[in-house]
Amino acid sequence: MANPSRRQFLKWSALGASAGALVACSDKPTAAPKKLVPNGTGNTSADRTVWSACTVNCGSRCPLRLQVKDGRVIRVLPDNTGSDELGNQQVRACPRGRSMRQRIYNPQRLKRPMKRKPGTKRGDGQWVPISWDQALTEIADKMKQLKSDWGNECFYIQYGTGVLGSTMACSWPPEQTPVARMLNAFGGYLDHYSDYSTTNITQAYPYFYGEWQAANSFDDAANAQLQVMFGNNPLETRMSGGGQTFITQATKRKSGVKTIIIDPRYSETSVALGDEWVPLRPGTDAALVAGMIYVMLQENLHDQAFLDKYCVGFDEAHMPKGAPKNASYRSYLEGKGKDGVEKTPQWAAAITGVPASRIRQLARTIAGAKPCAITQGWGPQRHANGENIARAIFLLACVTGNVGIAGGGPGAREGGVALPVTKTFYEDIKNPSMKIISVFSWLDAIEHGPQMDTFNSGVGQKPELGVRALKVPVDEDGNPTNTRLTTPIKAIFNYGSNSLVNQTGDNNHSVDILRDESKCELIVTCDIMQTVTARYSDYLLPGTSTAEESDYHPGENATPMAYGIVSEQAIEPLYECKSIFDICTELSAKLGIKEAFTGGKTREQWLKETVETGRAEDPDLPTYEEWKKMGIFRKNMGATVSMEDFRKDPDANPLATPSGKIEIYSQRLENLAQKWTFGKFRPKLSGDVITPLPEHVNTWEGAEDAATNKKYPLQVIGHHFKARTHSSYGNVAWLKEAHIQTVWMNPADAKERGIENGDLVFVYNDRGTIRLPAKVTARIAPGTMSVPQGAWYDPRPASEVKPPAGANPDKPVDVAGSVNTLSSLHPTPIAKGMGVHTILAQAVKA
Repeated sequence: MANPSRRQFLKWSALGASAGALVACSDKPTAAPKKLVPNGTGNTSADRTVWSACTVNCGSRCPLRLQVKDGRVIRVLPDNTGSDELGNQQVRACPRGRSMRQRIYNPQRLKRPMKRKPGTKRGDGQWVPISWDQALTEIADKMKQLKSDWGNECFYIQYGTGVLGSTMACSWPPEQTPVARMLNAFGGYLDHYSDYSTTNITQAYPYFYGEWQAANSFDDAANAQLQVMFGNNPLETRMSGGGQTFITQATKRKSGVKTIIIDPRYSETSVALGDEWVPLRPGTDAALVAGMIYVMLQENLHDQAFLDKYCVGFDEAHMPKGAPKNASYRSYLEGKGKDGVEKTPQWAAAITGVPASRIRQLARTIAGAKPCAITQGWGPQRHANGENIARAIFLLACVTGNVGIAGGGPGAREGGVALPVTKTFYEDIKNPSMKIISVFSWLDAIEHGPQMDTFNSGVGQKPELGVRALKVPVDEDGNPTNTRLTTPIKAIFNYGSNSLVNQTGDNNHSVDILRDESKCELIVTCDIMQTVTARYSDYLLPGTSTAEESDYHPGENATPMAYGIVSEQAIEPLYECKSIFDICTELSAKLGIKEAFTGGKTREQWLKETVETGRAEDPDLPTYEEWKKMGIFRKNMGATVSMEDFRKDPDANPLATPSGKIEIYSQRLENLAQKWTFGKFRPKLSGDVITPLPEHVNTWEGAEDAATNKKYPLQVIGHHFKARTHSSYGNVAWLKEAHIQTVWMNPADAKERGIENGDLVFVYNDRGTIRLPAKVTARIAPGTMSVPQGAWYDPRPASEVKPPAGANPDKPVDVAGSVNTLSSLHPTPIAKGMGVHTILAQAVKA
């Protein structure tokens, strides 16, 4: 089955599964399950067992069965339907989902509306309980005042994926949230493009493939001779039946496909799937790719026929009209380009830390595997040169001729399938405001809004619904045109979001900006927990958990099986908690837009209508009431092969690039490079450049800088962690006990600093200091440290925890070990996105 577009990909499921037309299935959804995996009957004294779901943003979506007694959830059980065969697989929740009771009844649950105590600053942690009526009245009055003073462009919905996997309670993308529908009815808001997970790769796609192209699904790797995974770690990021753990392992058992993992860290995916591990220095993937392709050209191992027919810009004979001489990728490799340097394996080895002999071996192995499934996770693109890294890995798939065929793929992250269910609640009121900024630029928009434009900050006009990549408007000659913000952000709405502080870069500086009330005047947080973000808010509105409401949850990333979950309200809302639909309904009434917000329907009516949209396209889908009883519905849709139509007939199925072909050299990026400006709000740094080719770019705090930086010689990255999904579940006692927050250090780096396994250490740079135990292990590349991302930022003043000598004495010590205490707010050059894996730091024993 051919893979769909990014627009469809986002229409059905915000981050995970790309959608496609339903096809005939070999296993009827209602057929008796084969080889049923027993899960037990649970607590037999329970009054009832209802279906629920884990809705956090791991890229999976898993059903849960909640056992209820006397109005309280007493046990959480996994899916007990389906089988152990792909296409009808059981969607068994991981330990995070199984610990749901500790989220529902967590001591840090928000129980009643609260406002920040007058006279205190955001972050002081002093709150006054208030009634719902007072909270919503005061918020509505402030919104009216801000709209009058600044216009609707001053309103912003913060990125937040804590309830990503729901429909009526959805927290991202912005236009699919109840908050957005309310603001649309109120006159609009400033939108953002892309997401924290994928900002740079999202902006790389248009200049290479024209639009988002998911890779072939993981089950299709059974058709490959070799699987190569760049920074792709599904067994930790998507470690459940709803994710890729079962699929990747079943495919490996079935096909025995050899797998090479290229990653600075020997991840759980390396352990369970990998046959070979290639540790490289963080942020150097594009250099590794260049060194390998250099060998392929020398030994005539590349697919020249594919490059000639489907691509623009690989060699001088296939350049766009008007491009300068020696601007092709081959010229870049051969040293004929601007830098005059041949990209030999020796050149690549000096940058990546991978020996030249190993680079030659990899080149021959990858080029010789017919076909080869090349994928990349979203870790490599979270670097300061992330857009070029993403394009370079795309390029490797092209040079080896693997695009558009079974067992191959375009070098992107794996795709999936989904059911055709449309969230109609979000389609009939559009955002009147057409301005859009990068998801990572909101702090700049607080401080410098009216100074931000297309060329210095990536401000754009909002594209069509469902497209979250910036499309820079152009004039008749194809030159980019400018769009400017007119106001700063004055009000932020955080719903299901811990990205105000904690998931954004440079925690300490973010806090400094937010504590200044003259900048952003209103911060409202609706959540179920008193998160780090809640700490820096003005109003806290207690929301409901999935156990306290019914909803539809689209399955994500499972292949070849599409599925969906309908959850049933298991218990009454705890304390004074309300659903986000009810909160927005009541706030809309105070804004005079209630009828526009509700559309004259109840939450349940909208939910039923959502399910019916799928039934209109596929009559196999159950009714809402039937679905609620069965919990999960699954359908076998087969493996996905990305860009299959383009490969078969590129003339009849052109890409959305100007040439209609794969653009290895992008004239649009060359045009942007002439217009883009750097250094408007912060100093211009090394790596702040745009290149029309997917070149390796030396960046601030990158691998080359680490080699000469005596003060901060170690690179730091963040990895996803079994104890949390980003920061969700970050306060669950069971998970914190089972998975300790540690910093991974190579034995050579630890020995040099007198650090042993388990020692408490400080890791620090000018932006901040964290304190946590050391995990000394050969599973991390030398010169690199890795800190699990998502720990809840907990700063302590010097009077309580003294920073080490050499650390910034003006910054507190974060005793929780949040990696974003060390990361930067400096954006990437094209996407203006996150480069939070580009960090230099030092480590000392505490």
